[in-house]
Amino acid sequence: MRMSPAAGQIIEKADPLTQAAHEGRDWLLNHAAPLWAPSPRAAGQLFPERMSIDGVNDECPRRLFVQARHVYSYCEIGRMGWSGPWRDYVEGGVDLLLSKGRRPDGLYIHKFAPDGGVFDSRADLYDQAFMLLALACAGAATRRADLFEAAEALDDALEAHWRSPHGGYDEGEIAACPPFRQNPHMHMLEAFIALHGASGAERWRRRAEQVFALCARFFVDRDSGALLEYFDGALTPLAGAAGRVAEPGHGLEWAWLFEIAAPWLGAEAIGLSDRLVRFARRFGLDPERNVVINETSKDGGALNRDARLWPQSERLKTALARFRRTGEATERDEALSAYQGLMKYLDVPKRGAWRDKLRADGGWIVEPAPGSSLYHIVCALAELRRTVGL
Repeated sequence: MRMSPAAGQIIEKADPLTQAAHEGRDWLLNHAAPLWAPSPRAAGQLFPERMSIDGVNDECPRRLFVQARHVYSYCEIGRMGWSGPWRDYVEGGVDLLLSKGRRPDGLYIHKFAPDGGVFDSRADLYDQAFMLLALACAGAATRRADLFEAAEALDDALEAHWRSPHGGYDEGEIAACPPFRQNPHMHMLEAFIALHGASGAERWRRRAEQVFALCARFFVDRDSGALLEYFDGALTPLAGAAGRVAEPGHGLEWAWLFEIAAPWLGAEAIGLSDRLVRFARRFGLDPERNVVINETSKDGGALNRDARLWPQSERLKTALARFRRTGEATERDEALSAYQGLMKYLDVPKRGAWRDKLRADGGWIVEPAPGSSLYHIVCALAELRRTVGL
């Protein structure tokens, strides 16, 4: 049964996906956006790092990648129609990253102090990936050419300092390599796709194609279709148990990137998406709790049955992207199920906050809501909006 909006179907307001999109937009614009905005008391334009599920901000050091994710989030929040000062937050946030986060070698620091000063000057690949994403999204939202120039300068610095003989990147000054990880490379791909979409520059398409080829060659297990996590210096899976670890959420996240870039990555990207999604849905979904679990082995056995929030958002946005491409009712139904699974994490005393970790026994780990999750939620809700045409 084909129900693709791309094929000209009009989705009625009573359609469950449309209802979910309206609910998600209300939660995001009327509750989360005001709650996670920079505090008037904060130095510069620092966004919250974390807060209690009652909405109390924690004045702790801020990781650069979380600040960069918030810049992305408020670009999308503005695109979705928030009437608040999203543009001020985006420009203030990205300007702080550029003025206080950039090192003399062209790379970016790891953490800011609560007053906006440097707390940890080390550089990490994960942080650089999200700096590139923030520059892409802020550049597109503000039409500032200097932000695309800053992205090119950071790309040049990465090429000069961290390009690895295996075709990927060294991971910097925090994580010891080996093991090399697939995950920072996935976020580099995400940033390159965003930069290509925002600027049209061919250098970003070439970079994206390089990372895609790296994943296709090294990161996906040929036999099972599992996305593996940890590799040696030749990008061979580590010996022993670590080399068999697969996180279904990461597999779905790569699959979403392959779906959105398939028009120019080609049929191989769709084939990889299909393989990753098959594995994640077969072995990574817990039907009783309706969640994606944290870890399996490449053979499908569960290694960690806890379930963080972020894989639920990856499940949702991948199903939505696949529904737009295929029009299959099974993908629509999977998207609805994923939305319901995600919403349970948002059921907290202060609307706009969330819980992060669901235990295998169905209970919640009591801890602050991490600001890093807003990016995941926003991206999923933006995909939902895009799918139903709001």
